[in-house]
Amino acid sequence: MKIKLKPIREQVIVITGATSGIGLATAKQAAKRGASVVLNARAEEDLQTVAKEINEEIGGQVAYVAGDVADIDVVRNLAQSAIREFGRIDTWINNAGVSMYGLLEEVSLIDARRLFDTNYWGTVHGSLVALEHLKSSGGALINVGSELSETVIPLQGHYNASKHALKGFTETLRIELEKEKAPVSVTLVEPSAIDTPYPEHAKNYMEVEPTHQPPVYAPELVANAILHCASHQHRTVRVGAGAKAFTLIEKVAPALGDRIKVATTFEGSRTDEPARYDDTLFEPRPGNPRVRGRYKGHVMRTSVSTAATLRPLPAILAVATIGAGLAYAVRTWREE
Repeated sequence: MKIKLKPIREQVIVITGATSGIGLATAKQAAKRGASVVLNARAEEDLQTVAKEINEEIGGQVAYVAGDVADIDVVRNLAQSAIREFGRIDTWINNAGVSMYGLLEEVSLIDARRLFDTNYWGTVHGSLVALEHLKSSGGALINVGSELSETVIPLQGHYNASKHALKGFTETLRIELEKEKAPVSVTLVEPSAIDTPYPEHAKNYMEVEPTHQPPVYAPELVANAILHCASHQHRTVRVGAGAKAFTLIEKVAPALGDRIKVATTFEGSRTDEPARYDDTLFEPRPGNPRVRGRYKGHVMRTSVSTAATLRPLPAILAVATIGAGLAYAVRTWREE
């Protein structure tokens, strides 16, 4: 079903996990494009900082609600704030998430349940509350999953499981809304490894600091993809060639993928810096809202594969143009 979505400049956009990484990058990009944004995170101090920056530096319209998405009353209050401040909700982005590094047998069940409270139940809360508004007026629901919604990586077992659960919930919800003919676009965004403070915020059972494994991409690339999905209907968007490659290996050669992970990811997830054990699993760590993390390797700022997913016709035309140019060059060379 064709669903009508507004241009970003005309939208009211709700974003959870909005004071760090992908959420913060998305909030800033949305405000720059003229959207009114309603932000959520646990640390009110950081929300105040971000709101002030958007107001003063970007000139955007912003409201915020502090609280934990694991609490559905907080999520309901977030929706009510959007309606009270701006009169409607056009796009709802479930982005809040936490993670852990450690072997499954080492991670406490209390920590594992807490992770699911945020990553899975927080998304469920946001989706169901958002639909109370989007089903009547139309709009976009965007859930931020991961390349680990499609595959797994050792030392992040419960995170893997939460992102698989999020995918199952999102895809089931989409089908049910299609059956109902509800005017809501439901998109699952699956980023590759992204240079955000994610490893710094994660609960860490290792004796050293964790890190991403390449390829690693800039958060702004995901933000642009999310906002594209807010105004264009997409089912699933994998951001970065890494996400597409890992998904392909998982489907066509899973045993080979397992061997590659055994050989590379246990050591590749570790730095040589001692662990700080200062995580944000249960409580926020306010005072430093940042988009970027501290990844020391190369960070990719563009992705041809993502551009092709979001705008397939220009990509096809570009490839055709290159192909025509090569054919002309070959023909000219032969004639000479």
